[in-house]
Amino acid sequence: MKITDITLDRLRLDLDPPFRAAWDPEPRRHFAATIVRVHTDEGITGIGSGDLMDGFDTYKHLFVGEDPLDITRHVKAIETANFHGAHYWPLEAALWDIIGKVHGRPVAELFGNAAKKLPAYASCGELKSPEERVATALKVREAGFRAMKIRIDRNRVDEGIAAVRAVREELGADFEIMVDLNQSWRMAGDTAGATDLARTRKTIARLAELDVFWVEEPLPYGDLAGFKRLRAENPGVRIAAGEMHHSPTELLRYLEEDALDIYQMDVVLAIGMHRARTLAEIAQLKHRHFTPHSWTNGIGVLANLHVAAGVGGGPFFEFPYDPPGWTPERRDFMLADPVRVDSEGDLEIPARPGLGIELDEDAIDRWRIT
Repeated sequence: MKITDITLDRLRLDLDPPFRAAWDPEPRRHFAATIVRVHTDEGITGIGSGDLMDGFDTYKHLFVGEDPLDITRHVKAIETANFHGAHYWPLEAALWDIIGKVHGRPVAELFGNAAKKLPAYASCGELKSPEERVATALKVREAGFRAMKIRIDRNRVDEGIAAVRAVREELGADFEIMVDLNQSWRMAGDTAGATDLARTRKTIARLAELDVFWVEEPLPYGDLAGFKRLRAENPGVRIAAGEMHHSPTELLRYLEEDALDIYQMDVVLAIGMHRARTLAEIAQLKHRHFTPHSWTNGIGVLANLHVAAGVGGGPFFEFPYDPPGWTPERRDFMLADPVRVDSEGDLEIPARPGLGIELDEDAIDRWRIT
């Protein structure tokens, strides 16, 4: 089998009203997605998505003519291209989609088959008042979720903690709450400094009183000592990070230094599926958790789900969901059917071979940009 071509469909869905992501200073008036298709001489096509694949045409020749099943070779080639360009992990997802289709099995089975489904948490994306956040939390629980993540802005900490407190009081102790401080990385052009360690320590101490399940990305990635200190000072609060950390060797250092409770590297944005599996298994051997970031589109959600289910990740899986601003219909506009949780709040592994992706070609034609 040989790769005959790699094509990209660049899509953009208009968002009206805009989505006001907590980590982005600018309201999002459109949602971009790039669909990667790896074509082969045997008629099997692999599909991936996640990062935007900017500049990939420069490196396409590294893969055309090669056997798509030579995944180790391709991962190394993607890493060399990433060094000089953008991040091309959606290509690896498309290659794994081919491998699963060739073998007639879901990719999660090839990654270890540890779970057929994972409990999902509703990952909220916008900043909301305590009253608005409670209203959303009630919808989240009604949809079947047993956990949700709330964002807190560094300049509105009191309001954020008030939202967490309101949800805790309304939904009770059996409903798990995660908190994301969004301090580890920045959107392009956002040059504001992160909250310093002293203030972050105070914030986490206040959140500990509300029995949050974890606090996510509380410090910049470079502050390894700070992460270790937060864990040591707050033994009742799990510390999570790593979603956009692009260096496997630095993540190994985090593991060696025992800096985190939960490792969150995204397989289509950060380090790829193959490397994520290795690091996830190391984390689990050290009695730590792997539960990947999955805030892209439904294809990226599925790629992360297959890896997490394959290795037995958890204890929850991230499901981007914050109605009415962010819904499966908006997130998965390129799919024939949006990815959804079941009535128990679990996310099942698609039974179809590969990643289980079914595209909506009419939607792709409608939203394609040139």
